[in-house]
Amino acid sequence: MYIPPFTISADVINKIAEISRLIERYAILLEKEEGLRLRKANRIQTIHSSLAIEGNTLSVDEVRDIIDGKTIVAPPREIQEVKNAIKTYEMYPLLNPFKERDMLKAHAQMMEAIIDTAGHYRPNGVGVFSEKGLVHMAPPADRVPQLMGDLFDWLKHGKDHLLIRSCVFHYEFEFIHPFADGNGRMGRLWQSLILGHLHPLFEHLPIENMVFANQQEYYDAIATSTRIADSGPFINFMLGEILKTLKSHQGEELNKVPNKVPDKVPNKSELSVLALLMKDGGLTMMQLAKKMHLSESGIKKILASLKSLGLIVRIGSNKTGYWQVNEAD
Repeated sequence: MYIPPFTISADVINKIAEISRLIERYAILLEKEEGLRLRKANRIQTIHSSLAIEGNTLSVDEVRDIIDGKTIVAPPREIQEVKNAIKTYEMYPLLNPFKERDMLKAHAQMMEAIIDTAGHYRPNGVGVFSEKGLVHMAPPADRVPQLMGDLFDWLKHGKDHLLIRSCVFHYEFEFIHPFADGNGRMGRLWQSLILGHLHPLFEHLPIENMVFANQQEYYDAIATSTRIADSGPFINFMLGEILKTLKSHQGEELNKVPNKVPDKVPNKSELSVLALLMKDGGLTMMQLAKKMHLSESGIKKILASLKSLGLIVRIGSNKTGYWQVNEAD
């Protein structure tokens, strides 16, 4: 199975622990009386932000008017983009983020009446340009189906935390640039869908807003990851933005979240093993010992310690099973 290249840092582990802690608090807010109003406001902001990143000039109020069925005066393409996005986000509960055909279905709706190849991978080469010129030349068109097939296979069968898989998929998707148009909005939508399998609140968490508010940092993280052929910087950036977004939607100022992982794992070797298992829970004691330059008995003690602390659990048998890294309490 193809495994995208990425590195998990201690900072990433800490952010996953903090995000896990905050998720339930945000979910409780959505269940209160103002939840329905908050969901609608987030959906409006999500659609506006995702399209604004791609150059759509309609305001939040104009997007709201279109959602409410009102007539506005604006360029036809921009109105069509909003209408398409509304219908696509309405499909959210019906889309399976682990199925490639569902992505093609969503793209067909997102780009309906905008491009001729809506719902199909691009037939030609494509490059990403900025004011300074070519930023990224995407892989040849004839490689796209295989690359996307491999990426979805990893997404479905990989054992990494969904927070990590969602970020890696987002980066790899933008690197492949599988469609003639609409790649940015589809990449952001698909990360939200993947995260929705971690917790339903991500259907209503405006991830697109955080990218809109930090576009340069977003593109810089993609560029850095591309330069070093490792999506680690992009993972770190996206998790940081998710964490900030969760904090900003708590309804109150939160105190700094304790650094849960180092509190539980004071030993540097244990933290390193935890990072390795987050990336690949199927590593054997022999493989861990080789990577850590320790004896198997030393690794056995570290695993026992992590298990006693509730940070990892063994799934399946010793021979065919794997280690699952638990979310922070």
